Amino acid sequence: MGFRGFSKKDFDTFHINGLDNRMKAIQERIQPKFKAIGEKLTESLEEMTGTEMYVHIAQHARRTVNPPNDTWMAFCHNKRGYKKHPHFQIGLFDDHLFMWLAYIYELPDKEKYASTFLEYLEDIRGTIPSNFVISQDHMKKDATALSEIDLEHALTRFKNVKKAEFLIGKHFEPADPALKSGKAFIHEAEETFKKLAPLYKLSMG
Repeated sequence: MGFRGFSKKDFDTFHINGLDNRMKAIQERIQPKFKAIGEKLTESLEEMTGTEMYVHIAQHARRTVNPPNDTWMAFCHNKRGYKKHPHFQIGLFDDHLFMWLAYIYELPDKEKYASTFLEYLEDIRGTIPSNFVISQDHMKKDATALSEIDLEHALTRFKNVKKAEFLIGKHFEPADPALKSGKAFIHEAEETFKKLAPLYKLSMG
């Protein structure tokens, strides 16, 4: 079966009690969709970035008690892992889907990426749509619209605070029409990542 978008049932996965039950639902409902998205999006991302990309689907393998509150897939130039590198993400909480260009705390050269972004602050403001949102912690649902955030402050914090992160992209509510068909979703993802690709290339030097 081809990818046909996301349904309310996918988001309701995160209301299932118990680690084993929730993980079973993630594996059966969501991970096959991530695999199909990976097959459709990887080539487009490679063309946008000029870099070979590999798909990583979160396995939540370290969890022993608490069920995950979200799940995600990542596209990264590194075949072995993504957390220590800039990467693109698609994932779900119970109340929204996210598409990110992500720089998370495991990055060994956070200061370098932050300094680059601070140097090109006005270019970022001028090229990234104002309705895109920024998160400073991938574990939390919160995000602030680019038009409302103090971008310089957020990037300075990303540079100086060990656990601070920088994720930029879009949120979609479960009822968003872009999530309701596979074709519409892939188009939306391509358009979102196309706008983020220059930022990715800037950070990759």
